Amino acid sequence: MLRTWFEIPLWQRVITALILGVLTGWAWGPEAESIKWIGDFFIKAIKMLVVPLIFFSLVSGVAAIGDLHVTDQSEHKYRDLFVEISQKADVLALCGDLTNFGKTREAEILAEDLHACTIPTVAVLGNHDHECGQPEEVARILHSAGVTVLDEQAVEIKGVGFAGVKGFVGGFGRGELGAFGETAIKGFVEESINEARKLENALRSLRTDRTVAVLHYSPIAKTVEGEPPEIFPFLGSSRLADAIDRFDNVRFAVHGHAHRGTFEGKTPRGVAVYNCAQFVVSEQFGRPYALIAV
Repeated sequence: MLRTWFEIPLWQRVITALILGVLTGWAWGPEAESIKWIGDFFIKAIKMLVVPLIFFSLVSGVAAIGDLHVTDQSEHKYRDLFVEISQKADVLALCGDLTNFGKTREAEILAEDLHACTIPTVAVLGNHDHECGQPEEVARILHSAGVTVLDEQAVEIKGVGFAGVKGFVGGFGRGELGAFGETAIKGFVEESINEARKLENALRSLRTDRTVAVLHYSPIAKTVEGEPPEIFPFLGSSRLADAIDRFDNVRFAVHGHAHRGTFEGKTPRGVAVYNCAQFVVSEQFGRPYALIAV
């Protein structure tokens, strides 16, 4: 009998139960008060269940890794790693330079490994992913593996917003390059400004209380410390930090690119920034990915 009952579609069972409840109350009249405790118990049980359901449906941890540099010889190098990450985090953020030269085969190998990842994955591309002049094809291949590739786009996953761009060079603070002089210099700076504008647009489109910025280039100087100072201007731009600091809901930003940089720093307004290039993270934690609470 129970088996027959559970074979009935859920909505039909709910309607039937409601009708039976109304008929019972009508038939018993005032005496139906004697079984009121059943309804009270049911309501309390539902309330006890709702809070854990909401808690476990929200993102609590993000795994971030950058600079995978997959080559056309890297057969399934990261498959087991993605399985491990799926067991420890709610979302995976890939911080650019996912391929070594932006070749189609490199992207295909990475996509094959990413099929082992069972959690939502967001990504931005890096400068290496542009090397062969086909970043759109790299993004398309990753999308086929279920990856949301961000470039001025934003996505909400279980209550947390993710906004991403590649970013660009330009320098930090007082050393930031200005749009003065030759046309080539002005074009260089305009690209840096445009990437920061794209990040700002993506962040503004989100209405979440918790937001994560995903980048390849660094928004601050602190997380590139360890690299030769003379190449700092080529590792990121303060304009990205300016965009981040315009929003109160950004919990942290992750980036890659600076292989010998520093793991953690902050924007001028105090937003945490993490350099998740796998070489930096491995030295910090003994594993190639960072686990960050949102």
